[in-house]
Amino acid sequence: MTSHRRPKQPSRARVTVLTAAAVTTVALSAQMSAHAAPTTPSKKEEVKAQVDQLNAEQEQAAERYNGAKERADQLRKQADQLQDQVARGQEQMTHLQIGLAEVAGEQYRTGGIDPSVQLMLTSDPSGYLQQATSVQQATSSQAEALKGLQDQQRRLDQQKTEAAAVLSSLDETTKELNQAKADVNKKLQEANALLNSLSAADRASITQGDGRASRDAVRVDLGSLPQAGGYAGVAVAKAMSKQGAPYHWSSVGPDMFDCSGLMVWAYRQANVSLPRTSQEQGNVGTRVPSLAEAQPGDLVIYGSDRHHVGMYIGNGMVVHAPHSGDVVKVMKADAMPINTIRRV
Repeated sequence: MTSHRRPKQPSRARVTVLTAAAVTTVALSAQMSAHAAPTTPSKKEEVKAQVDQLNAEQEQAAERYNGAKERADQLRKQADQLQDQVARGQEQMTHLQIGLAEVAGEQYRTGGIDPSVQLMLTSDPSGYLQQATSVQQATSSQAEALKGLQDQQRRLDQQKTEAAAVLSSLDETTKELNQAKADVNKKLQEANALLNSLSAADRASITQGDGRASRDAVRVDLGSLPQAGGYAGVAVAKAMSKQGAPYHWSSVGPDMFDCSGLMVWAYRQANVSLPRTSQEQGNVGTRVPSLAEAQPGDLVIYGSDRHHVGMYIGNGMVVHAPHSGDVVKVMKADAMPINTIRRV
């Protein structure tokens, strides 16, 4: 007969170990599943990140344009002055040359004989002495005229060389200016193309509320801020009065601004002249060691390349012109990486 034996039952200890192992496996599987969950950003998030990057690059190109335009304006003015000097110098050269040509012609007409010999042959001794004095004066004037002509020629040559160098620099700067302008327009077109790929709601969400420089975009009343005196107080009040004015690259007001243009315009109302670009503004005045020591009117420069600037208004905030498609507004002063703070 075949014997029927019952299967051996696992011990309680073995059941406990297996159960614990199963629980651990389930827990690990859950953790792995959580880590392996899709982390691909949504299209809106991707577009926002790309638009933010393009806006930063557009600001960089805009500040290069501002710097090149400032240099071009200075070089153009310098070239005009040099060319005017060259024209005046050439006119003086012409007068000197005409004078010497007349002297040479007179000598030719008298047969090229030395004037002193001609005088010695005269029959009037008293006339000889009188005319000799005149000849000596004429000879001295002729020598002075010749020296003046040589000096003027050297000055004219130098002015022509300087003018040529300035015009060459202007040509190079104009090329840089045009390239920066093309870069700005390219970045703007790329950003607009990305935004247009979104739905109207997502596009509005990015452009109106949650861009990198749109945080804390609330209208702030001057009455709620610490009061600043002197020219810094005037600059703060003027900058704050432009809240809501549209950003437009290369603009210095009074109705549209780029970041550095807002600083230039606001301080100009206080009779203080600032350089045109955020890079140059990062060197004005004195350095403020930290944001905790900032005072209203200080310039807060952002980015390792100093491509953005805002004006500190107190309470940990700055007023600034963010980027294309945005308006003058306030944000937290530390919303972007600070490069330096300058007290004008």
